Amino acid sequence: MSASSGRLRRLSALVRKESFQAIRDPSSILIAFVLPLILLFLFGYGVSLDTTRTRIGLVTEEMTPLTQDLSASFQASRYFDVAMGRDRRLFEEDLVLGKVRGVVVIPADFTTRYAAGNRRPDIQVIVDGSDPNTANFVQNYAQGTGANWERQRQADVALHSPAISVEQRFWFNPELTSRNFLVPGSIAIVMTLVGTLLTSLVVAREWERGTMEAMMATPVTAVELLAGKILPYFLLGLTSMTLCVLLAVFLFGVPFRGSVAALYALSAAFLIPALGQGLLISTATKNQFLASQLALISAFLPAFLLSGFLFEINSMPVVIQWITFIVPARYLIPSLQTVFLAGDIWPMFAKAIGVMLTIGAIMFMLAARSTRKRIG
Repeated sequence: MSASSGRLRRLSALVRKESFQAIRDPSSILIAFVLPLILLFLFGYGVSLDTTRTRIGLVTEEMTPLTQDLSASFQASRYFDVAMGRDRRLFEEDLVLGKVRGVVVIPADFTTRYAAGNRRPDIQVIVDGSDPNTANFVQNYAQGTGANWERQRQADVALHSPAISVEQRFWFNPELTSRNFLVPGSIAIVMTLVGTLLTSLVVAREWERGTMEAMMATPVTAVELLAGKILPYFLLGLTSMTLCVLLAVFLFGVPFRGSVAALYALSAAFLIPALGQGLLISTATKNQFLASQLALISAFLPAFLLSGFLFEINSMPVVIQWITFIVPARYLIPSLQTVFLAGDIWPMFAKAIGVMLTIGAIMFMLAARSTRKRIG
């Protein structure tokens, strides 16, 4: 009874000490509150996968009522900013310089072939292949604009009624707004950096100042030391996450269809490996500058590049796909996107929480082992 009460007193004293230090330390406030604001604003306003109003050149080699009608369809499209011309050579230099992203050519024999009806007339789409995403966008939407124009014209002249009517419906994100899934994903990226930096820099600072050695001279065990370090920053990380969620919902307008319980369960499970990785870095380096660099390399970059936030994991090489299984953000990002856009899907969440807690336990065991070596 006395031993357990002594451990409890030591742990509570460590937690109070770390709490006061975190409140008085400007760097902790900057990492927990200012850094998430800056990063979330950058991700929310600076990163977008919505390609709209792409500038293209539209070449009409022969002016007829038919080609003028088709040209008007391209000009009316909300996806294109159209520059008109009569010769494709007018846009060759602009395409090379990037002033236009593609050139749509309505050939001179378009009207003749369309009137003949025995061969479907073609339009030519010339795109800049150095940017594959924009090139595919221009090509697909140019084809779609031409197909819509043809269906509308057939309906107007009552040539025939389509046998199949396709009605599109998009679940969870009907507007197909990239911000609705980028902002929840960016919260995971922000929390990766915040959680790792909170413990790695603060603990490394204690190593530099010599206060960590003084604490190790006390009867405090390695587990008590790590627990006392982690609890205040765990609560600080959850507060930072709450700030990010409020910004996502009320500033960026991202819908929130899940429950608060699921949100905090996922966030708490994710902070365990993030804070554990920070402790492991600090015990291995004992230097603030080196700790910050390792936090960026080992936490932020893998979370940004290997989590599926911007790049599809299935399109990566097989070896890289296997590496992504040890990146905690891989499990948090789809879970957060589901909480925001779809709601609570607990079978998915339970698996993600289990994996993140497992990775966190490994991080803490490595940190505790390293700390015990230094105590001994």
